[in-house]
Amino acid sequence: MSIFAATADHAETVAGLLYDFNTEFEASTPSVATFAARFRQLLDRDDVVVLLADSVKNPSGFALITYRPTPYCDGPVAYLEELYVRPDLRAQGIGTRLLMDFIQRAKELGCCETQIGVDEADRDARRFYERHGFSNLEPDTGTRMLLYLRQL
Repeated sequence: MSIFAATADHAETVAGLLYDFNTEFEASTPSVATFAARFRQLLDRDDVVVLLADSVKNPSGFALITYRPTPYCDGPVAYLEELYVRPDLRAQGIGTRLLMDFIQRAKELGCCETQIGVDEADRDARRFYERHGFSNLEPDTGTRMLLYLRQL
């Protein structure tokens, strides 16, 4: 299996995967065309990376990563916006490969931290990330970390 960074030329492929992800979990979602237009712009940025697993024509999954500066270290914070593996291909290590590539890239960029937002009800995702060393606890104090959202 190969993992590679998508380019703006892959916008439609990435858009289709994100649309599939949202519809699988019955989330509100823009159309594939809207996602594709946005990804054509996003994938030209240095602070956005989309990793594809396997091939452009038939990818098995993707990871959407954004980087942001922080005053807490010299490097950025890496945020895993989305990680998705096609349902019929799950439990084959594809998600783990995408996650490990995300972590490796964060280390290479000098990131001081990686972050992931996970729905509390999504126990499978929570187990997956915890199995790979992620926690919702502050390392120094053991205080539970929460992500608050506000629609604009």
